[in-house]
Amino acid sequence: MTDMTLDFSDQVVVVTGGTRGIGRAITEAFAATGANVVPTSRTDADVTEAVEAVQEQGGESLAIPTDVSDKKAVKNLFVQVQDKFGRIDTVVNNAGINPMGALGRPEAIDVDEFDRTINVNLRGAFACARGAGSALQASGGSLINIASVGGVVGIPRQHPYVATKHGLVGLTKSLALDWAPDVRVNAVAPGYVTTDLTDGIRENEDLYQHLLDQTPMDRFADPDEIAAPVVFLASEMASYITGECLVVDGGWITE
Repeated sequence: MTDMTLDFSDQVVVVTGGTRGIGRAITEAFAATGANVVPTSRTDADVTEAVEAVQEQGGESLAIPTDVSDKKAVKNLFVQVQDKFGRIDTVVNNAGINPMGALGRPEAIDVDEFDRTINVNLRGAFACARGAGSALQASGGSLINIASVGGVVGIPRQHPYVATKHGLVGLTKSLALDWAPDVRVNAVAPGYVTTDLTDGIRENEDLYQHLLDQTPMDRFADPDEIAAPVVFLASEMASYITGECLVVDGGWITE
């Protein structure tokens, strides 16, 4: 019978971009289930704070600042996690960017910023999947990629971001095929979420109202509402789910 509890005691979870916003909510959600969680990002202070939050909930952790676009840093991350815990059960690829230089009409987008977006959002996610692959296969674990509604539909003036998130959804499906039945690979595609990254949107009253008008739930998501489906997909309750992209957008793309 399938285990219907959300108990991750003694399991090891790595969350890239796990120190702020959606990633921080995912880190704390796994910690609340008893997991040992390693949240990482590029900033030492953010990593230290997130690690302390895990430890306050009784879990073990490691402070390993990591730029996922740096393949040596990614390798170091997973070597250190393996050395410390001897296993990895879940990896959440949440690290992502959408820089200002990569926004606008196609002819105005900085090609270097396009490359930087690819290096973090897509190449970085693949590097982490590759780096954790053997450990996940050994544990029968789970890989969860944080995509976006921009990985399911088009969004104007966000071409690099949309391209990388579509690529991440495709990568999810291909990894699921290669790693089944040992590792389940899924994606979560959030819509608009109340984080510091959407502060500018919410401060623009006309734009904010326009997006609310397009959202049947009539609000942006709370980060915890994205973390919960991630924990579900990593759990035994989702033991027969792989290769899927779960859209969590308050109905935005159905409008």
